[in-house]
Amino acid sequence: MSGRQRIGVLAAVCAALLLLTPTAPATAAGPTVQLSRAQAGTGGSITVSGSGWRSHALLMLLVCGQSAPSRGVLGGTNSCANADGRAVTTDADGRFSRVLPVTEPPVPCPCVVHVATVTGAKAQADAVLRVAGHPVRPLPARTDAGRLSVLTDIRLDGSSGVLTWFGAPPSRTMVLTVGNVGTDAVTDPVFRVGVSHGVFAPQWDEQQWRGTLAPGGKARIRLPVELSAGAHGDYTVSLAYGGRVLGEQPWGVGRPWGVTLFWILLCVVVPVAVFRVGMTVVDRVRPHRPRRPRGLRRAHAGRSPGRAARLPRLPRLPGRRRGDRTDASDAQDGSYAMGAAPGAPAAASAPTSTLPWFTPDSAPGPAAGRLSAPHDDNPASPTTPVTKGPT
Repeated sequence: MSGRQRIGVLAAVCAALLLLTPTAPATAAGPTVQLSRAQAGTGGSITVSGSGWRSHALLMLLVCGQSAPSRGVLGGTNSCANADGRAVTTDADGRFSRVLPVTEPPVPCPCVVHVATVTGAKAQADAVLRVAGHPVRPLPARTDAGRLSVLTDIRLDGSSGVLTWFGAPPSRTMVLTVGNVGTDAVTDPVFRVGVSHGVFAPQWDEQQWRGTLAPGGKARIRLPVELSAGAHGDYTVSLAYGGRVLGEQPWGVGRPWGVTLFWILLCVVVPVAVFRVGMTVVDRVRPHRPRRPRGLRRAHAGRSPGRAARLPRLPRLPGRRRGDRTDASDAQDGSYAMGAAPGAPAAASAPTSTLPWFTPDSAPGPAAGRLSAPHDDNPASPTTPVTKGPT
């Protein structure tokens, strides 16, 4: 066998081996979406399936208008039927299948089924869907002459004040540097700022930046961002231009504890105020007792029951000096009180009150039965005149 024949045999054997060797399947370049039907009417449903996604990823399925797989959703989630969206979680191989109801989007078609990740790394894919009976409008012309690109990371400047602690709307300023990578100048570009909370779709707001960016130029953009009053939790701020998301920045907002403190104080102060007002009304309505003077109350408080009945003061006897003292029985004698002469009958004198510790039977003196106080029968008594005879 010549050398040329040997080379021909070896080439044939190699070709046969290549034909018999199985080829490996081509791996998908990214996540994909397939629909069970390409056209459906409002009120119907389709089955959406996909592969090539991250394992155990949470996805959101939406029917969106003014969209195309090559250009994405131009109006963002505002162009989608958000109320009729569905969520699904991929399996360990990154596959999923979910039934999605067909609903007319808020903007005209062309329409797509938009599938995007909710948490983790951002990924999205679109599949064309024709919604029967829904109006169709051509997509706006693409302008590639002037294109903006983000040159620095998005930053949120600002801080929360005292009013935010009491429920005022939190606000920040989005700061970034953009450059014009196109061939034409960009004048007064309109950016779309979106704010999303948790797994919800972002709410977009258009803000215009005044200025002109020449080809190859760059500028520092500052756009205000504000949340609703009392907002708290984890938020994500997104920036889009020309139907393309330029960047995102997380924003953690603290809870307004001042509002909680206000309600706690309100629950404490209001009952106390109501109680005080009620006590004031009761004090004014109920009858009042007459209050005695303070001196009279002290006199009543210091008086004992044994001294309740006081004896009247006896008049001073005639002929007695201030410094003279007599027997206690003389001081209480009714006859002395009336100025009667000694020896006069006790019945003739006016009735006088006796001391409570003396009785007629137990009065001191030689005669227990008499009612008058004992007196001296001495002729030299100061109350009896003495007659002197002739010496």
